[in-house]
Amino acid sequence: MSRWDGIDEFVAVADCGGFSRAAERLRISSSQVSRQVARLEDRLQARLFYRTTRSVTLTEAGRSLLAHCRRLIEERDEALLAVSDLQAEPKGLLRLTCAVAYGERFVVPLVNGFLERHPQLRVEIELTNRRLDLVHEGVDLAVRLGRLMDSSLVATRIAPRVMHLCAAPSYLERRGTPRTLADLAEHDCLTGTADAWTFDAGSLDGGPEWLFRPQGRWRCNSGTAVLDAALRGFGLCQLPDYYVVEHLTAGRLVPLLEAHRPPNTAVWAVYPPQRHLSPKVRLLIQHLKDGLARQPEYR
Repeated sequence: MSRWDGIDEFVAVADCGGFSRAAERLRISSSQVSRQVARLEDRLQARLFYRTTRSVTLTEAGRSLLAHCRRLIEERDEALLAVSDLQAEPKGLLRLTCAVAYGERFVVPLVNGFLERHPQLRVEIELTNRRLDLVHEGVDLAVRLGRLMDSSLVATRIAPRVMHLCAAPSYLERRGTPRTLADLAEHDCLTGTADAWTFDAGSLDGGPEWLFRPQGRWRCNSGTAVLDAALRGFGLCQLPDYYVVEHLTAGRLVPLLEAHRPPNTAVWAVYPPQRHLSPKVRLLIQHLKDGLARQPEYR
């Protein structure tokens, strides 16, 4: 006799309020349900239900046991599903969202490669700089950049994201090199979508971070455009690593105030909470993580 015997039947009777309805749910006979519950009571040496001709109600021992048994069944079923999903082929529709520039450059090519490997899968990708409500809009997965706002969503880090303050040598020859955070106020700044630049405050008072509101005569909501302006010597910029690493290595840009580099943010895969993550989402997250790690910008 298995120690599991009677547990499914006991929970079904408690949920359905009777042996007949429990038998219908389990697709077995009422006599089998009754027999399994009786055997469970014998093993426990405790009565689990008060039975009358009209009703079945839990005893105190039954109420105490019910929550534990529900949890056991959920964890057992989830464990079995997780193992079966290891061999499951991703299929059906997967809806994904990401910021436009990052999505075009990194995410969409990786998703296309994933789709080639899984022909039963369909994808809908919405590239937008608007932050979608994943639950309300029925989105399975979002790739988000930077720092996450407090939320009930689940987040998995799939790549680093380091911010760099830098400028072209021609600009620094003309305007000088900032040596302290206070020096930034004397410089032309190239601004993008962020209204403030974040730095590690170091020994400055006021907390671990220092916010600076850049000022200048140039602004654009495109990181690529900010990079082009910086390379032309228009001013200072603060951009993520994947925009500037190549140019820093080649000397076309010069890193500045590296001791105050802002705390590393990240690239995140974000999805609504659920007890069991579907194979298509779980496998795509791993595919994105592995694929981003191979990108030259992340090596």
